[in-house]
Amino acid sequence: MTTDNHAIVIHQEGDLRIDEIPSPVPAPDEAVIDVVYGGICGSDLHYWRHGAAGESILRAPMVLGHEVVGVVRTAAPDGSGPWVGARVAVHPATPAKEYLRHPADRPNLSGGGYLGSAARFPHRDGAFAQRVALPTRMLRVLPDEIDLREAALIEPASVAWHAVSRIGDVTGLSALVVGCGPIGLLAIAVLKARGASEVTAVDLHDRPLEVAREVGADRVLKQPDDADVAAIDADVVIESSGHHSGLDIAIRGATRGGAIAMVGLLPSGPQPVQISLAIARELDLLGSFRFNDEIDEVIRALADGALAVSPVVSHVESWRSAEGAFAIAADPTVSSKVLLDFRH
Repeated sequence: MTTDNHAIVIHQEGDLRIDEIPSPVPAPDEAVIDVVYGGICGSDLHYWRHGAAGESILRAPMVLGHEVVGVVRTAAPDGSGPWVGARVAVHPATPAKEYLRHPADRPNLSGGGYLGSAARFPHRDGAFAQRVALPTRMLRVLPDEIDLREAALIEPASVAWHAVSRIGDVTGLSALVVGCGPIGLLAIAVLKARGASEVTAVDLHDRPLEVAREVGADRVLKQPDDADVAAIDADVVIESSGHHSGLDIAIRGATRGGAIAMVGLLPSGPQPVQISLAIARELDLLGSFRFNDEIDEVIRALADGALAVSPVVSHVESWRSAEGAFAIAADPTVSSKVLLDFRH
């Protein structure tokens, strides 16, 4: 039965549609959520533009979206989770039941599912819809201090928080962030919230660097030359460009004995970077993939005002104009984080 519920569905490369979908019928441990905002992520853009996000290749139509916040319409039948009317953020991961060799505190490495992901088949539909049924374990009730527009950044901010956590305590350390897309911008905010002494931001375009200053960057560099990069000498680095040239800047801009968290998703295959410098400088190169319970730390930091992220939102567009919103989100010269508003 289909009754007035619509979703943003990717059918194949370049084919984004608004489809009518069935009204959600919750399982015993699921609540029905009226989605308010959904943030367009880089992976959503990859599915739209390329029909794949990294190794996750689209094989059938899939509802996009994993950065969502909303309001509980129907509480879970089993009594678990939040109440009707509760404002909630969503943790979109479903860890695998078996963690293989990975310890239980790293379920992000378990190979489980993720909302709006084509990593497995059948694909896991996302939550870019007017109404969705989600397991209550995914839901986090929002404190009154956090408005829903800001809350729409909780999921990507958790990715940034996890990247910083991979490095450890950054109190008093100098930091470099390479790539000022939404994750890089949020990493700047997280670094400042967690006590970094000075943050330098690097990007190719003016607008991302303007926002970088708004979220706390002390210095910005546009397309730095070799001398600029060598002078950075940062204790810690967040590489969020997802391009080999960005990783090369991260390596050359790190001080001896420094640490680099690599959160930008590089394409498959060899990457031409000066890896010999990482050896000679004894750098720690740390992969960073999604997040675990950092979402709860992000919510606390937003509620107490320690984490300032609002400038990262550049546009709020109606879900009815999804393709136009995706086009805006794909242009870093005019946008950072683009939100879809599902209320109208």
